Amino acid sequence: MNKAVFLDRDGVINEVKSERVRFVNKPEDFHFLESSKQAMAKLDHAGYDLFVVTNQGGVGLGYMTKEMLDEIHKKMTEEIKEAGATIKEVKACIHKPHEGCECRKPKPGMILDLIDRYDIDPNQSYMIGDREVDLEAGNAAGVTSLMVDDESPLAHQSFNSLPEAVDWILSTKSS
Repeated sequence: MNKAVFLDRDGVINEVKSERVRFVNKPEDFHFLESSKQAMAKLDHAGYDLFVVTNQGGVGLGYMTKEMLDEIHKKMTEEIKEAGATIKEVKACIHKPHEGCECRKPKPGMILDLIDRYDIDPNQSYMIGDREVDLEAGNAAGVTSLMVDDESPLAHQSFNSLPEAVDWILSTKSS
């Protein structure tokens, strides 16, 4: 079985609600958080499969098209690849909030699907998010949930940034 890290997108990999951007609705709105690409490269080199699981209700609400979302994710994965990491798959729930789908976090549908399709061992895997819905989804899927940029009682551990969370994962697994 494989080990994996499931990453939320907005607030973990890229900026949101900053001076530069409030929402990411087109590729030019996408700006990586400092050292996030390098942190993902560390995980990739340590043998973790990397996945992005993200709620993108802006598609269902009409703020952007599915094609524009695909362009954003293409830009993101290409830049991550240039930094030395591969995102195996990006899964996005494009349903409107409160639509009742099984994929929108806090439901674990996206993570469980990836676990099944890629033969992932939940006991060796992590969900890294910046909101409690991310942690709820990770916990429901049976992976260790880590919080960045905040604290939560739902988190196994909380960190200031993705690079800090990655360093903790790698130090914990090497000891």
